[in-house]
Parts: sequence; structure tokens; C-alpha cells
Amino acid sequence: MLFDSHAHLDDNRFDNDRAEVIERAKEAGIVGIVNAGATMESSARSIALAEEYDFIYAAVGIHPHDAKEASKCDYDQLAAWAVNPKVVAIGEIGLDYYYDLSPREVQQQVFIRQLDVARQCNKPFIIHDRDAHGDIMDILKKEAKGLTGVLHCYSGSWEMAKEVLKMGFYISFAGPVTYAKDGKLKEVATNVPLDRLLVETDCPYLTPKPYRGRRNEPAYVKFTAEEVAGVRGMDFAALAEAATANTKHLFGIA
Repeated sequence: MLFDSHAHLDDNRFDNDRAEVIERAKEAGIVGIVNAGATMESSARSIALAEEYDFIYAAVGIHPHDAKEASKCDYDQLAAWAVNPKVVAIGEIGLDYYYDLSPREVQQQVFIRQLDVARQCNKPFIIHDRDAHGDIMDILKKEAKGLTGVLHCYSGSWEMAKEVLKMGFYISFAGPVTYAKDGKLKEVATNVPLDRLLVETDCPYLTPKPYRGRRNEPAYVKFTAEEVAGVRGMDFAALAEAATANTKHLFGIA
């Protein structure tokens, strides 16, 4: 049984068949899904989904793409939402230097402010990091002491992963670990301690093999878990059990 630690089921690509996608996840043995917010609007939708389905949980946050739109009122609203027992994290938050849809300095400021919200609310964080490894690590070292969280859809090196692990954080693997040429990710997946490893879909994005190129959905998290178990040379069921336990522990889910 698996836990999809990061999904976007509120995305409009699920508007025509969301209930069916969620039902397929149940049938595939998915015991839980964390639906991550990216904007204030999607965070509100995540909460609505979490309140409708008992095995879905919400994260609320402002993605770096939308950092330029953030206001003080938004931070207050994130903190208010975090009181809801179905809201288990602040996220996804972080930096994205690939698209640069918000100025980098603004991304950094909004990232730091949301780490403050996580501290204020005693919630873990979910980090988005694309082509921003150095600044992500610098900010986490300065601003995230005493916090816990996960670098979702991990894309860094094993050397960076060791620093992440030293700070007490988790590492989550998504579809790219199944792509044949990604030896760097496979190295990380092989070496991350079993008690600090999560799996996710990031659906509707980053669909794992054998469905790469199609819309992703939570039922497909098993393909990522199978790949991680394979590169580690361990039994799939044992990997699934550990990753699910880690997800529940990180997000405080009974």
C-alpha cells in the first residue's frame, strides 16, 4: 500500500474525471494523498478536496511562479488555514530559476516568509526546487533551523542530498527516477536512508514509465516506488511500507 506524498488533483486537467481518478487510486491500494497548493486559489481547492475525501490531505502555499502576487494577507490566510486538521504542510514553496516567472529576489522573500508561517504553525514544509539548488540550500540553512520538511520531486545530486539529510529533511522521488538516463537520481534513490524516503506523482505532471507522455495520476505512484525498490535491490512491499510510514510521520498523519 502506497501514499502519494505530492499531487495536484485540483488541476483543471482532472475536471472531467476527478472522481474516477480518485477511485482508481483507491483501487490501486493508495492509502493517502497529499494535495499540494500552488496558489491561494489552488490551496483553497486542496482543502476542499481534503474535506471531501477522508484519505486526501492538503498542503497550502504559494509556488515560486506566483511569488510576485503574494501579499501579507496571504500569509495570514495560510496560517489560518493551517489550523484545519486536514492541512498537514505549508507547500509547495521554494525557488524556480528555470522559468523565472517571478523575480528571483521576490521568490526568495516569499519563500522565507512561508518558512516563517511553517514555524508559526508548527507544520512541515514542501520544497519546490528547480535549477536553484545553491540558494535553496543557503536559505534552508539560515531560515529552516528547527523545522522539518521534504524536498519534493528531488532533482539534486547525492552530495546535495547528504546536506539535506544532515539538516533532518526528507527526500521525495517522482516519475523522473524511472527515466532511463537519469543516473544521478538513481544514485540518490539507492543511497538515501530508508527512513527518509518518500514517493510521489506530482500529478498531472512527470508521469513515470511506462505511461510517460500521458497525464499522471496517483495510481501511477507504484511505478516510481517499483523503480526505487529495484535500484535499492529491495522488496517492493518493504519499500512501500517504509515510504508510507515516512509520509505519515512527516505530515503527522495517524
